[in-house]
Amino acid sequence: MYYPYGFYFDPTYILILIGAAICLIASVRVKSTYNKYAKIRNSSGITGAQAAKMILDSQGIYDVQIEHVSGNLTDHYDPTKKVVRLSDSTYNSNSVAAVGVAAHECGHVLQHAKGYVPITLRNAILPLANGGSILSWILIIVGIIFYGNGSGQLWINIGIIAFSMVVLFQLVTLPVEFNASGRALRILENTGMFNSTELKYTKKVLGAAAMTYVASAASSILQLLRLVILFGNGGRRDD
Repeated sequence: MYYPYGFYFDPTYILILIGAAICLIASVRVKSTYNKYAKIRNSSGITGAQAAKMILDSQGIYDVQIEHVSGNLTDHYDPTKKVVRLSDSTYNSNSVAAVGVAAHECGHVLQHAKGYVPITLRNAILPLANGGSILSWILIIVGIIFYGNGSGQLWINIGIIAFSMVVLFQLVTLPVEFNASGRALRILENTGMFNSTELKYTKKVLGAAAMTYVASAASSILQLLRLVILFGNGGRRDD
């Protein structure tokens, strides 16, 4: 017996639940790790903003501004405006965690300055990923609605391909984030800004943050797998 598209318990929802659980665990871990080391003052007493300035100066980069942005862990580097934006929890904080996060964002600055290939690739994929995250579900829904006239499967397939761009973007993001953290740790060590104990603490903070990207990629892969299982056989299932 075949089931048409409709309301029934779909065991592939387990894939979504697994993805959600992975993301939740990663989120809880990064928050708890950051909060732990946000309470430890670095021995130099420098703030995240000061550390970012020192790091960029040490690398001969003087055309990137450092700005304060509201929010918690909303830190990011905007290559289009050449601005490192540090959040409330980073900009004026002299904790080990704050300096680690600031150094990580400076790692992204160095990636752009050195022409790091994965970050160039990620920026090229970004427009496709942004469009795919929205259009994929619209196309799939359209495909389901018009499935009876024979064109539905085509729309569904295009939707799955669009969602694949989201997955590809997240996979390319992984080496970018790990590399930025690696650069941050090396600079903190080579400049003598952090001692060995502080470097160990920073590695834990950045490692926990990196796992959120891994979790997000894993969740998207599971979602893509679910779409392929559901619609790869014409949207039908045997009883």
